[in-house]
Amino acid sequence: MRNPPEHQNPLQGMALMAGAMFVLPAMDAIAKYMATFEGMSPGQVTFYRFFFQLVCTLPFLFAIFGRNALRAKRPWMNLLRGALHGAASLLFFVAVKYMPLADVFAIYFVEPFMLTALSALFLGDKVGWRRWTAIAVGFGGAMIVIQPSYEIFGLKALLPVFCAFLYSLYLFLNRAIGDADSPLTMQTMAGIGGTAFMAVALVAGNGLGISDFHPSLPSSSLGLILLLILGTISGYAHMIIVRAFRLAPLSLLAPFQYFEIISATVLGYALFGDFPNFSKWIGILIIVASGLFIIWRERVQARSLKTS
Repeated sequence: MRNPPEHQNPLQGMALMAGAMFVLPAMDAIAKYMATFEGMSPGQVTFYRFFFQLVCTLPFLFAIFGRNALRAKRPWMNLLRGALHGAASLLFFVAVKYMPLADVFAIYFVEPFMLTALSALFLGDKVGWRRWTAIAVGFGGAMIVIQPSYEIFGLKALLPVFCAFLYSLYLFLNRAIGDADSPLTMQTMAGIGGTAFMAVALVAGNGLGISDFHPSLPSSSLGLILLLILGTISGYAHMIIVRAFRLAPLSLLAPFQYFEIISATVLGYALFGDFPNFSKWIGILIIVASGLFIIWRERVQARSLKTS
């Protein structure tokens, strides 16, 4: 399940991962906007997220692979990826409906630690003490950003933790599948899995009378455009992530997910007036510093290998 050494390019993988992490919070800002200003339930937004992801990626898949487009070598694992991603996205979108974006991301950032542990235990990735320390420092920065969210939001403050666990399993499967299928095939199959999962969840949740699963159509042309953008970002940003995980180990890329807090903070302030206080800015600086340290360590190790 591990990539062969000749396929590894850690620096390129880190660059792709960092870029994707700056873009992805736009999805969560759209989800919060749809819930806050358009009155759409998080369950419905999550369904549209995967449906429009499928709409965006499926034509390209057929154009490239023709009739064999959906003949994935590992279809059930890819569908499982989609279901896990659907469940994780649902929990996250419910959380951002009620909580500031920066707070949700801060709690969610237990995920890189979970992912690193999974890669070390099941994929045999070597995680040295410096990398563990950098991840721990970044996690500490996230804890500074959190502050006592549980006292304010109650059990909803735990939703990002469960989201983090499901998403770490999703990323773990990205690496476990390896090069069996193309990134475009993987994302299209994940779109099918996520759409199917959310269709069932939406029907079940609405049947139980849960307001966060109320089905609805976009109430404005702006809402429809935002949902299309949501699906586009979902499909193609995650293809970049799939590519990144083929170029570098999970444990190396995990800390770069901390970079999401930067764009999440900017979007949260610009759209919803959620501006972090001084202690949160300190936490954000610690998070960024931990990721930059990982980049520096990788470059040092790359130079030492070339000279040895």
